[in-house]
Amino acid sequence: MPADGEQSASALIDRQVWVFDLDNTLYPAECDLFAEIDQRMTDFVARFLRLPRDEARATQKQYYAEHGTTLNGLMSMHGMAPDEFLDHVHEIDLSPLPRTPDLAAAIKALPGRKFVYTNGSRGHARRVTEYMGLDHVFDGQFAIEDSGFKPKPNRSSYDAFNQLFGIDPKQAVFFEDLARNLAPAHTMGFTTVLVQSAKDWSHEPAAARPAGIGDDLPPHIDYVTRDLTGFLRSINA
Repeated sequence: MPADGEQSASALIDRQVWVFDLDNTLYPAECDLFAEIDQRMTDFVARFLRLPRDEARATQKQYYAEHGTTLNGLMSMHGMAPDEFLDHVHEIDLSPLPRTPDLAAAIKALPGRKFVYTNGSRGHARRVTEYMGLDHVFDGQFAIEDSGFKPKPNRSSYDAFNQLFGIDPKQAVFFEDLARNLAPAHTMGFTTVLVQSAKDWSHEPAAARPAGIGDDLPPHIDYVTRDLTGFLRSINA
């Protein structure tokens, strides 16, 4: 696995498709935006299943680990309709997010097409990219509604993404903070880049934690970075 840096990243200059996860990838995990979503998911699970908050929290994390998302667990196990859940959990304050003109410029400078691919909702993807000043640099956004509510790392989600946008994975680079979500991408032929952070994720299920600095890295990770903007800049250096 190449180390984070200019020499290794420059080898990607011939790629023609760039795929970015949204939460904790396009924005730094340390800004704690996802903590808002996480707490609102617990609130929703407690109300929907009529559970005490501690039991709701445990159920939420169990579904996240076993079903890819809490949403998918609620739909699979309880037949829940998704719209109310998505509206509730993404009704958050975006002020912790940074404005990112340097990241926007780095993405825009990449050759070929660029996409956002998220397990969040269309509305969430739109709000976050607009707030960060990134909406104009992408050629499309793929959200949980577009996969029929099948989340990463479900293989059918990646198939739906590739079909919708006509993606050849062998020409594409996939950026993610969750190592498990890069496994199907790597199998399909994507070059994979794991985006790490210094945030403590010990409260998340072990198999579904975002990547932390010093974590053991599985073999399906091709590149790793702690600085997305710097990594992208080094591709064109």
